Amino acid sequence: MSIRKVAAILTIAALTFGACSSSATSAPGGASGGCKVGVAWATFQEERYGLRDEPAIRAALAAGGATYIGNSALNKADIQTANVESLIAAGIKVLVLNSTDPKAMLPSVKKAVDAGIAVIAYDRELESAKALFMTHDNVEVGRMIAEAVTKAQPTGNYAIILGDKTQTNPVFLRTGMAKVLDPLIASGAIKIVGEQNTPNWAADAAQTEMEQMLTAANNDIQAVLSENDNMATGAVAALKAQGLELKVKIGAQDGDKAALNRVALGTQVVSVWKNSADLGTAAGKAALELCKNPDISKVTGAKAVKTSGGLDGYGVNLNPVPITQDNLQVVLDAKWITVAELCKDVKPASVKGCP
Repeated sequence: MSIRKVAAILTIAALTFGACSSSATSAPGGASGGCKVGVAWATFQEERYGLRDEPAIRAALAAGGATYIGNSALNKADIQTANVESLIAAGIKVLVLNSTDPKAMLPSVKKAVDAGIAVIAYDRELESAKALFMTHDNVEVGRMIAEAVTKAQPTGNYAIILGDKTQTNPVFLRTGMAKVLDPLIASGAIKIVGEQNTPNWAADAAQTEMEQMLTAANNDIQAVLSENDNMATGAVAALKAQGLELKVKIGAQDGDKAALNRVALGTQVVSVWKNSADLGTAAGKAALELCKNPDISKVTGAKAVKTSGGLDGYGVNLNPVPITQDNLQVVLDAKWITVAELCKDVKPASVKGCP
């Protein structure tokens, strides 16, 4: 099945849940019984959000006796604007916003703040000093991707698949990549022959971009840096169509199960693992704190930061871990993935972690 057909099926599945539908859960008792938290998700397109982040936030809130209300915008800013309005109307005390578009969502952030609602910018930055930015260190993620790929392929032509240009995470990731790439470009060891932003970080769009880059370069590409595993899935599909999946070194991030399997198979060099379950847990705990005290600077682990636009704000950064064939046991020990999932189609005993 092509990646485009898979993407279509996933889109239909997402629509089945409903763009603006909300679900509420609460735990009986607990010190934070009056704490109602609204989570406005941009999308469940990426594996991690529905499988890792959301359950972790729900569990942390339930443990504190709080109520969770969530919805998905299907990657559309207008839907997310309506979703946030719905959450505010529901009487939330904290808004966790995984933004579709950081600029388009600023009026919604202002409405929440004006209503006395504390705001957490979850995994995606908001250009607001009023929002606590909770994420992994994405500059470091970009550096780790580039470091692993250049170690595997220190010379040749490189292609870079960037995330959605409306967001700042692609900038953070690219900044980290540059720390490794720029000296190699200057020395002539590598050359960037293609670089493209990808609408909505979509796998099918990344596949098209990779096809176009391969055509333009006459397939003379030795390495690919993808800013997430979902897009890497599309890129690998394009490489496979040309018989290049074992020749071109590709790296990405998120720790998607399919990507970790590709690492074990040798068709992906690295997937930088951002334990999004830990991020969800941290956000849930932060929301519980903000229900009691809306001062974002007082949240455990919060540090003074500058937004991309230079505003003084506060953030919480978690540390990423690059997963290669050398340390697959890390994700197995964390029960992030099963041995069967990790080692699917892998030659027995050819890789550590795959019996």
